[in-house]
Amino acid sequence: MADFAQTEIERRLTLYQVFLKLYEHHSSLLDEILQLENLSQPSLTRVKACYVHAVVDTAAVYLITNLCDNETQSLRQPQRIWTIGRNRTSGICVADSYMSRRHAAIQHINNQGFYLIDFNSTNGSFVNGDRAVRPIKLKDGDRIRLGNMTFDFFVNYTCRVLPTVGMDLLIQLVHQKNDHLVEMLTCSQNKQKPLSEKSDYNLEIFRNYGLVENLENGYESFSSEQKSDILDRFFSREIPSNPS
Repeated sequence: MADFAQTEIERRLTLYQVFLKLYEHHSSLLDEILQLENLSQPSLTRVKACYVHAVVDTAAVYLITNLCDNETQSLRQPQRIWTIGRNRTSGICVADSYMSRRHAAIQHINNQGFYLIDFNSTNGSFVNGDRAVRPIKLKDGDRIRLGNMTFDFFVNYTCRVLPTVGMDLLIQLVHQKNDHLVEMLTCSQNKQKPLSEKSDYNLEIFRNYGLVENLENGYESFSSEQKSDILDRFFSREIPSNPS
């Protein structure tokens, strides 16, 4: 009986060692297997995905992450070194018993990028399954494991300015900026003001949302059909009567 128990322990230990090797060298494969497993367990699909998003713009370099206190935060560090570990003094403190008190750090170096540095942690740091025995340069979409915690790393260096929204959409958005204006659109057709009062009211809406300047600057460049359409839209609005 004792021999059988010893054999079973050795078998399980061997399987455990195989699992660790597989995770170290093929962590992405195991992640895919776990994701497939989660599809059949709805309760697990609600687990929040962990991430670190590095941002580089002309004004600052900072991280956005949900590793701290399980809520999304923007983290700025003057030396551009974000330490990670169980120690409460760590920039990113994670309550993971498999993580060292001072486990690792993410560092940004000008003109080079972001690097993951391991502080000789007990259970190691891994990037896409490779152990960080020396600083590893991070890329957008890398998978990082520290102790028993795994998270995705994202980084962006560019910012794209989108074109301005067209006047036809701005007119529609005016009536969606607060609930009071939305309620105005549902008022009875019997409660309408004279045309002159409606004109004043529409002008006031324009002033409140900064559209007067837009119209004054661009109105003359509109075609006759566009001008007519703008006037028709606003003069046909339903306006609530003043409370008695």
